Amino acid sequence: MSVLKVIEILGNSTVSFEDAVQNVINEVSKSVKNIKSVYIQDMQVCVGNNKIKEYRVNTKVSFGILDDN
Repeated sequence: MSVLKVIEILGNSTVSFEDAVQNVINEVSKSVKNIKSVYIQDMQVCVGNNKIKEYRVNTKVSFGILDDN
């Protein structure tokens, strides 16, 4: 039986939505092992001078619970 935990993480990038999601994965993987998936719940951009300045994502990261037995 597989048990997963889900945490909500916000990420951002000045490059793209894809890069924002990769930044989430990079940061979460520093403290969480066994990442299974990332669900993108919401996406938004910050605009300045009629140009996109920042891409933001609200994600839910799921990972397996490691069993030490």
